[in-house]
Amino acid sequence: MVHEQRLQHEIEHGKFLLQHGAGEIWNWFTPAGKLRWQRRIKLLTAHITSGMKVLEIGCGLGYLTKELAHTHASIFTLDISLELLQAAKDEISSPQVHFFRTNAYQLPFQQKIFDSIVGSSVLHHLDIDNALNEFYRVLKSGGTVYFTEPNMLNPQIMLQKNIPYLKKKLGDSPDETAFFKWQLQRTLRQHGFTSIKIIPFDFLHPQIPEKLIPLFQPFCHIAEHLPVISEIAGSLYIRAQR
Repeated sequence: MVHEQRLQHEIEHGKFLLQHGAGEIWNWFTPAGKLRWQRRIKLLTAHITSGMKVLEIGCGLGYLTKELAHTHASIFTLDISLELLQAAKDEISSPQVHFFRTNAYQLPFQQKIFDSIVGSSVLHHLDIDNALNEFYRVLKSGGTVYFTEPNMLNPQIMLQKNIPYLKKKLGDSPDETAFFKWQLQRTLRQHGFTSIKIIPFDFLHPQIPEKLIPLFQPFCHIAEHLPVISEIAGSLYIRAQR
């Protein structure tokens, strides 16, 4: 019952995102937000080459899907929201992209067929144990997972994900959360993943005015490389291997 309720929450959240604009809610369209998004694209697609078979989890409106299509790999992308999936289909006509309406806990694919699984800000919407079971099942031996996710140690993220009023006001779904790096490392290891690397990144706040971005960027870069300070960055870059 709880499992089904969580899926229904995400379906309703998809309708909310479509109505109010996912890019605006996620702050991808501000000047700083665009820089943050371009960085994520590089982190999530640099390892992908032509001929690979890649699974994207949670395509949403297709922002990452569109970039994945440029890699010339075979892209299989899914979302639980019919509305978001249709919107992504309307934007992306590449024959290399295949859309599926399904959830991450019952993937309609055979075992060991994907070279990589990727996603942007999606794991924190999921029951992580059920999702990782399926990811491990459909990945080839040596296959990889690449995700960017919110960091629970970041003060703003911690407040947003744990105070219901802020969660609703800022456009979160009821069940979404964020991750502590060490807990996620342990969870990945428990599900059989190896070569796990989780790197905190992203101090460039999306609401920084455009004129101030050149002033803030050097300090953001330094903060990402400072012991202790780097741990409270806004996001986590996650890599692991089957």
